[in-house]
Amino acid sequence: MKLAFVKAKTESDYNAIFQYNIDAFSDSPDFQWNLEEIKAEVKDGWELYSANLGEEVVAALFVKRDGQGLFSKHTSIKQNHQGSGYSHMIKNFIEELAKDNGAKEIYNYCRIDNFRQYSLNESHGYVKTNKKVGKDNLVVEWIKKI
Repeated sequence: MKLAFVKAKTESDYNAIFQYNIDAFSDSPDFQWNLEEIKAEVKDGWELYSANLGEEVVAALFVKRDGQGLFSKHTSIKQNHQGSGYSHMIKNFIEELAKDNGAKEIYNYCRIDNFRQYSLNESHGYVKTNKKVGKDNLVVEWIKKI
């Protein structure tokens, strides 16, 4: 089944995504999943999208446009949907969004110990940089030139 991507536009959209996913994403290693953090990310220029399978939100993703680059990060896929190819669909969506917006590079951020994301990034042509960010430098940066 194909995912639909919906951009959150209002605070009630953010709350709906948060409430729908609180159990699945509260322990996500890539993102501290709470409403205050979501709002802080949006205030900092990140756009929030939900990845939906019918009425169910299976992941949330953040993108940020900056000059010639598109920056991305996302929550884990809900466990009961892992292994279904949805991570590849999210990557493809981000890459199409970057092309549609004239980006020359896509940056992806993931936790240093998220080896599933490493494999996904490598399979899509991303290269890990030496840059580390976040609390305690536990988030690594990946880049893909398009």
